[in-house]
Amino acid sequence: MTQWIQTFSGIAFWPLDPKPEHVRIADIAHALSMKCRYNGHTRKFYSVAEHSVLVSRHVPEEDALWALLHDASEAYLPDVARPIKAAMPGFVEIEARVMRAVCEAYGLPEAEPISVKAADYAILHDEKAALMDPEAADWGLTGQGLDVPIMALEPAAANRVFLDRFFEIGGIR
Repeated sequence: MTQWIQTFSGIAFWPLDPKPEHVRIADIAHALSMKCRYNGHTRKFYSVAEHSVLVSRHVPEEDALWALLHDASEAYLPDVARPIKAAMPGFVEIEARVMRAVCEAYGLPEAEPISVKAADYAILHDEKAALMDPEAADWGLTGQGLDVPIMALEPAAANRVFLDRFFEIGGIR
């Protein structure tokens, strides 16, 4: 049984033993552009890549790359919904290992900046309004949204926008 996944760029990536040298921005951009937020329970396709770009535009410049890559582990792992992930400490540790490899690959601190957490949370308001039917139960959101338009880009466009943003903010590799 294999313990690795083949990435879009054709390399073997070992999600249980991730190495920074195996992290590729092309793989991250491609995979995140193909993954729909909210487990696909949206009125239209909305990728994790587009979400990441929007978050990266609403943090201080020094945190923009961290914000763009804040969901990069999802390029190598399944996206597990928050209520389920909270009950899966083993998965949370695997996800943290992948994020450590991503951070090391791009010279980022391991700790997610507060501004990234705040923008990631705030955008939920905008995403909910643009993508979801009326709520079946209270989401428990507080504060304000970012007031950003959600474009719901097709995967190829989301991939391009993600890579453009990566190079715009000085990403390398």
